[in-house]
Amino acid sequence: MKRKNRTLQRRQKDKAMNLFLLKIALVAVMTALIVYFMPRTGGFNYSYELGQPWRYGTVISEHKFNIEMSDSLLALQRDSLARHFMPYYTRHTDVEASVKAAVMNLDEGDMTLKRHVVQMLDTAYRRGVMSGADRDSLRQAGTSYVRIIVGNEAQVVPLNRVMSTHEAYQYITHADTKYSPTAISRMNINTVLRENLTYDANKSTSEMEAEAEALSTSMGFVRVNEKIVDRGELVTEDIYQKLRSYETIVNRTAQESGTSKLMLWGQVGLVAIIVTLLITYLSVFRVNYLENLRSAILLFSLVALFQIMASVMVSHHILHVYILPYCMVPIIIRVFMDSRTAFTFHVGMILLISLSLSQPFEFALYNIITGLVVVLNLRELTQRSQIIHTSIVATLAYCTLYICHEFSIGAEVADLERSIFIYFCISGLLLLFTYPLFWVMEKVFGFVSDVTLVELSNINHPLLQKMSEEAPGTFQHSMQVANLATEVAKRIHAKSQLVRTGALYHDIGKMERPVFFTENQAGGNPHKHLSPMKSAEVIIAHVERGIALADKYNLPEQIKGFIRTHHGTGKTMYFLVTYKNEHPDEEVDETLFQYPGPNPSTKEEAILMMADTVEAASRSLGEYTEEAIGNLVDKLVDSQVSEGFFKQCPITFKDISDAKEVMKERLRIMYHTRISYPELNKNTDEDNKTEKK
Repeated sequence: MKRKNRTLQRRQKDKAMNLFLLKIALVAVMTALIVYFMPRTGGFNYSYELGQPWRYGTVISEHKFNIEMSDSLLALQRDSLARHFMPYYTRHTDVEASVKAAVMNLDEGDMTLKRHVVQMLDTAYRRGVMSGADRDSLRQAGTSYVRIIVGNEAQVVPLNRVMSTHEAYQYITHADTKYSPTAISRMNINTVLRENLTYDANKSTSEMEAEAEALSTSMGFVRVNEKIVDRGELVTEDIYQKLRSYETIVNRTAQESGTSKLMLWGQVGLVAIIVTLLITYLSVFRVNYLENLRSAILLFSLVALFQIMASVMVSHHILHVYILPYCMVPIIIRVFMDSRTAFTFHVGMILLISLSLSQPFEFALYNIITGLVVVLNLRELTQRSQIIHTSIVATLAYCTLYICHEFSIGAEVADLERSIFIYFCISGLLLLFTYPLFWVMEKVFGFVSDVTLVELSNINHPLLQKMSEEAPGTFQHSMQVANLATEVAKRIHAKSQLVRTGALYHDIGKMERPVFFTENQAGGNPHKHLSPMKSAEVIIAHVERGIALADKYNLPEQIKGFIRTHHGTGKTMYFLVTYKNEHPDEEVDETLFQYPGPNPSTKEEAILMMADTVEAASRSLGEYTEEAIGNLVDKLVDSQVSEGFFKQCPITFKDISDAKEVMKERLRIMYHTRISYPELNKNTDEDNKTEKK
């Protein structure tokens, strides 16, 4: 016994270690694969000419940027700035004082004349005196005003009010007729006259540069994910400027990103975190999907496939990322697995794809909510029309979310991009291809869709039709079990269509020898001529014969699971007890009376085991009262629990309790149980007759 326990513990440790290594491998492979295809901003690798057609695919902007002006327009704008710029000149009061002192020391002229000249000179200096060359240069440049710095203040002065040194000399000698110009000229004041305004190059240059930077060089802007040019489109002046501006920003971004070696590691970290969270979800809530390698491969391959396609489209500017039918992933996972896993992996996939986009918020907003709508809309896929309905719902959800989001950020109706609606419609149309993909998934991964299960549930299926003809009692039993198990599955949120289909086929092995099973016996019982051990062998063999028939008719592996497990490792108790009674002194090998198993490993297989046992046993009840049915159901199901038939499947005590209640209710309806009518008391009857007399 201890050796057996050690062996079991070692197997459990090995299983746990293998699962741990699988998780590490998934994180490593998924991270490496996704990061390899993720765009890392590169240069602008297109050549183009004005007036020539665009030879490449559609270019979609990954950035929001301003459209820069052409060189000619920019030159005109700068020329205009130069004409209207007001240069800075510094007024030197020390020069003014020096010139006035020099005039007073001139040899020619009396003191009265000298004072007059100083007064006129003071007036000229207040207006400002600059060199003739500066004055002519400003006039040629079209400058109308200059700024004169006096102390810490700058005054704007019209250029025509400022004098050159020659104009200042003329002003002094001729402005006042009181004194003779000839007398003033003899003083030779031109030998001491100097300009009091000098050009402040530093101040003017810095101010000029500031105003140049403040100039609007933009002709408009391009939004993220906006089309710049399409294949075959003529490169007009407008498109040419968009391409030039986009080339500049792409190359600059590439240069900046190239200097940072942390970009790759950042992508690796984010992808690894998201993949790890997905694996953690499976470890906590759906560990059976991890243990089933096909399920794990399907889940992560779908995520990786769509992420890689989106990354390639973004990197090579192929079409638009909204064209891809991302909701195909939650639909496939929902059909083959469950809703929670479908939505969780959809969110993980969208987050991974958004890492490749420059504006991930809108993308994540639209796709996460639409994915949730799809999962809620598609509870069980049983008809082709449901895919069409889901496609329409997804398209409407996309369009509605886009319109609401644009309005929420202040956009007008005219600002809505009509091309986005086209992309959403294309995505919805591509979603219709999910239906044929189910067939591929079933063949490659061995899954079964609800559509296939519905087709198998058709009683006109050759195998079911054969069973109805050769083993009609078994066929009726299977139908009753299917109805009973379906109701239980609905109550405890299991896969009802899977349970129904499995129930219809679970006893197909009885067709080989139908008369050996009581439901098909119309007269004699062939077991009377067999030993209990041989009878048990015949009964047990219907499991293996059922698997053989399932292989012959290419039934899915999930249906074969119901055939193998509907008796689990239980025993043919009737023949075992009979054999023991006939051989009281013999030690019986009970394994000869035991089904090969295994026990149920899924909630659906457990439901079938309970429904099959209860339905078959209910036929032998002496009376179909509420109490009798309740006791029967409790006894049979509790016995299965105590024998450990459900230890390997994810079914809870709450599920089992609900299942028992459903089966009791359905059996009462099936057998039309009624309350017992009271009998009329004889004394009361005689009293009534007396009263009538």
